[in-house]
Amino acid sequence: MPTLDELATAHTDLDGDDIAWLERLMADWQIIADLSFADLVLWLPDNEGKGFWAGGQMRPTTGPTALLDDVVGTFVPEGRRPLLDQALRTGRVIREGDPEWRDDVPVRVETIPVRRADRVIAVVARNTNLMGVRTPSRLELSYLETAADLTQMISLGLFPSPGDRSDHADTPRVGDGFVRVSAAGIVTYASPNAQSVYRRLGHTGDLTNRVLVDLTRELIPPRRRPDEETLGAVLGGRSHKDAEIGTDGLVVVARAIPLRPAGEHIGALILMRDITDLRRRDRELVTKDATIREIHHRVKNNLQTVAALLRLQARRMGNPDAKAALEEAVRRVGSIAIVHETLSRAVEEYVDFDEVADRLGRMVTDVSAVGESVKVRRSGSFGVLTSEAATALAMVLTELLQNSVEHGYQAGDQGQISVEARRLVGRLHVTIEDDGLGLPEGFDLESTVNLGLSIVRTLVESELDGQLELGAAHAPLTTGTRAQIDIPID
Repeated sequence: MPTLDELATAHTDLDGDDIAWLERLMADWQIIADLSFADLVLWLPDNEGKGFWAGGQMRPTTGPTALLDDVVGTFVPEGRRPLLDQALRTGRVIREGDPEWRDDVPVRVETIPVRRADRVIAVVARNTNLMGVRTPSRLELSYLETAADLTQMISLGLFPSPGDRSDHADTPRVGDGFVRVSAAGIVTYASPNAQSVYRRLGHTGDLTNRVLVDLTRELIPPRRRPDEETLGAVLGGRSHKDAEIGTDGLVVVARAIPLRPAGEHIGALILMRDITDLRRRDRELVTKDATIREIHHRVKNNLQTVAALLRLQARRMGNPDAKAALEEAVRRVGSIAIVHETLSRAVEEYVDFDEVADRLGRMVTDVSAVGESVKVRRSGSFGVLTSEAATALAMVLTELLQNSVEHGYQAGDQGQISVEARRLVGRLHVTIEDDGLGLPEGFDLESTVNLGLSIVRTLVESELDGQLELGAAHAPLTTGTRAQIDIPID
């Protein structure tokens, strides 16, 4: 399904500011669809004047849909829908015409010109399923009255708001709580859900005829409400923005949309939503994340303690083989500790592995006999990996680098080990290549008894579900070893 930007760029003369205006309208048109009990379709005039392209569609959550199929991307020739042509030409809302029949359903169609500055840049068709029409309640009448005000503002270029609007992540919907206030901020109608929100705040009476700002000040302690200017602007309906209010046991987000159907401020629509549970979950997630980071920090400390004890034991060993085995264990524990240290600073259970790889390269050469005479250089990027994949890959990288340093070079040798990482089509390709002595004659990865390579094979094939290849370095190198790892990644 094409996007609004793609359709507008390919088939219309709309510029970037026009498209941005329409995107702002579409960001809020779920509200208009719900208030209207109708489906909305945004029609874009073709750049050759031959008709309209459907650039967006929204179904109501408050009533039955009139459009069973998606229409975005379809084209309507000029003259096929006369109401669209009239709205574009006259710049006014068109309500004339008999109902249309679609799939045996009578549908009333109204067209609303979308004005920006002094130009009509698009038309919104409002499609109402008449099968569900009955005598409207006071709630439905208030919805429809507000929808009419907003559609009139669209036709005059007064909606969406040309100023900045706060895009609250938990923005309330029409069904969460609907309040209509006058220009003086007095409640003229409040839906049952809005009444319930204020009862939970401690108000026992009706909201109607109350000044919403004054009532809220009585119910909400100063420390739990925004500054006076914001509170008055939102609950007084003077500014197109939102704010959080509440008590110690309740959190409510309120959003105001000022109404100016004839250009003059007549009041506002205020939507309210109880987000107490959402905020509690947010706090729980923050606490959980902090706990997980603390666990990784402690695991890292414990692993470093284990590595220090192993290192101390290795210094006391007289047997060279036993000492070498303990030193290998120190490096393996150290590589896992580096991953946990990185996770202790991460917001989520993901690791930027480039930092881990660089630290592993320094760790392996620092504790080796060749020291700084052999350099490890990385090219490309590993990207972000899950904690499980990062731990296994850290062990693999440590073992392969250690093998290159230990078996490829002798004391005093100069050399370079390259680590190249590439992400392609859902897979991570890693190549580790040195210019050292190379593999011994007759080497076979399948039959080797080297513990480090056995660990690498197990981790790559079983833990990472990948493939490992080991062979001679490629040209222009004349000696050396090349290890290639290919693993799937999310």
